[in-house]
Amino acid sequence: MKKWNLKVKSNPQEISQNLESALKSVDGLVFNMNHDKKKSIKFKMRKRIQYAWYLIYINSIIVNGKLSKTDVENETDVKILFSQHFLWKLVIFTHILLGLGFLITIISGKSSSTSTYLLGAGILALGVLLWIMVQKKYEKNVQEYKTLISKILEI
Repeated sequence: MKKWNLKVKSNPQEISQNLESALKSVDGLVFNMNHDKKKSIKFKMRKRIQYAWYLIYINSIIVNGKLSKTDVENETDVKILFSQHFLWKLVIFTHILLGLGFLITIISGKSSSTSTYLLGAGILALGVLLWIMVQKKYEKNVQEYKTLISKILEI
């Protein structure tokens, strides 16, 4: 997860209207906004994932944000949290645990076949490779969202 905090020279209602008008019309983007009782506004956005294999092609970041009024007149504190989609975490951890399971089976002596060793090492290597690729994609996607939000907020 990555956090991004900034201050904007505008009130929260104006910022929420700008965000809502700019992002509600984007096809394939899920955008929800909740007005809190504590005079803060929470929003959540993510790309719509209809099939699991879409994770490879589209931005799979979930953005949670909070707009709150500061003590200074006409200034808003914007807190945004970027997190990876649950399916990516599930795919990576499944590969790593499955590979480690095969390797533990070999070490414990339950199986001594070379194919089991190769299968376990291959699945473990695939899990680590996926983790590295997903981290690079995550950094790129976070930067895309930061650019989009910066343009909307006119920072």
